[in-house]
Amino acid sequence: MSGGALHVLGARRLRGMVAAGEISAAEVFAHFRGRALEYRRLNAFTHLAEESAPPAEGALHGVPVAHKEIFCQRGISGACASRILSSYAPPFDAAVVERARGAGAVFLGRTNMDEFAMGSSGEHSAHGPALNPWDETRSPGGSSSGSAAAVAARLAPLATGTDTGGSIRQPAAFCGITGVKPTYGRVSRWGMIAFASSFDQGGALAVSAEDCALALNALCGFDERDSTSLDSPPEDMARFLEEPLRGLKIGAPSGFFNAGLDSETGARVQEALAEMQKAGAELVDIKLPSFELAVPAYYILTCAEASSNLSRFDGARYGRRAGETSGLRGMYEKSRGEGFGEEVKRRILAGTYVLSEGYYDAYYRRAAAVRKAVAKDFAAAFERCDIVAGPATPGPAFALGSIAENDPVAMYMQDIYTVPVSLAGLPAASVPCGFAAGLPVGMQLVAPPMAEARLLQAAHQYQLRADFHMQIPEGAA
Repeated sequence: MSGGALHVLGARRLRGMVAAGEISAAEVFAHFRGRALEYRRLNAFTHLAEESAPPAEGALHGVPVAHKEIFCQRGISGACASRILSSYAPPFDAAVVERARGAGAVFLGRTNMDEFAMGSSGEHSAHGPALNPWDETRSPGGSSSGSAAAVAARLAPLATGTDTGGSIRQPAAFCGITGVKPTYGRVSRWGMIAFASSFDQGGALAVSAEDCALALNALCGFDERDSTSLDSPPEDMARFLEEPLRGLKIGAPSGFFNAGLDSETGARVQEALAEMQKAGAELVDIKLPSFELAVPAYYILTCAEASSNLSRFDGARYGRRAGETSGLRGMYEKSRGEGFGEEVKRRILAGTYVLSEGYYDAYYRRAAAVRKAVAKDFAAAFERCDIVAGPATPGPAFALGSIAENDPVAMYMQDIYTVPVSLAGLPAASVPCGFAAGLPVGMQLVAPPMAEARLLQAAHQYQLRADFHMQIPEGAA
């Protein structure tokens, strides 16, 4: 394999080549760093490593990994794509960064994102938006926009991301790659800058399901520094990959294929389900009665948590302090006014409102009840099926500037298929399943809690029969 073709290989293959001595980790790093520089116009990276360190032995030995800017990294300034943290250089590494390095990954760079992970388009970034390599006038999705764009353009074989309400799955769908959000608590949140603490979850974006399994083997695990970390024994996420789909029951909620779904997108997902059925899976009709309540409940709860989490960024304790202010209140107001972007301000204000006296019962408490109802609906569905499947997004990638500032509610509805899963804390993946109007379409697969290995089995077995995940944008081939 020539060095010029390394980027068409996935993480598993690259790891094997490095381990076998066919190529050095430094050569692999140099190849991907060169591509990242060549495609700087995509604005996928906010920082590139200058050189690679000798990798440790492990699941990701020699594999270049790009980390979403939400993860703290020692001595590297800039975090969360926010002006308020533009001069912040963490004195420590996030658990995700530690675990990737400990598994032998080579740090490639940090990726662009929506500010504080608040967004579904990548446009809410102090660095400017990342671009979708399939069509550079389109959004790559968000908030893990840079990670998805980097993997799709083959600038990195593997990238980390975070998913609060779909921020791994939606950009994976828009960019034609595989993205996995594990069960809430599977990946440590220590060193991940918080948006909504009871939802935020780290995960992986890669070309294929088997590469995501490799990544999760490295990233998942108990961390006593994170009070929400699940204390579960280590397991091999790839152990079921080669098991056939025969006998697997896939639930397809009829409510997912409604009038709000783009017809071509719906057709591609239905074709993917038919392919899985031909491979031996059984399709089961299921109901998720609380599905339509999920988006408003999610935004009430996450905005409330954001209001609390971001209160620390005031220019005194944390964050960039504005100059020439009058008094303590003036310093707070100016520092936050200059430091936070419009979407972050919008969500802080909404969260403060729903937590205020007289509105807590009317909004927050009701949203919490919906969260329980959604989890109950999924639990009932999994009594009848092993995996739930449907669209990852209402349609393919939309044009940059077409929604973000004009209609925030329309932007929030981009998450209609992903936020119910987040409310229930379940593992889920977006898997490429075709194209609509020349743009990638993703199928979402959802599993019961702690069933990532079964989720990855279903995704991998589909990918053995369809090569959509292997296709590369023409401009990056």
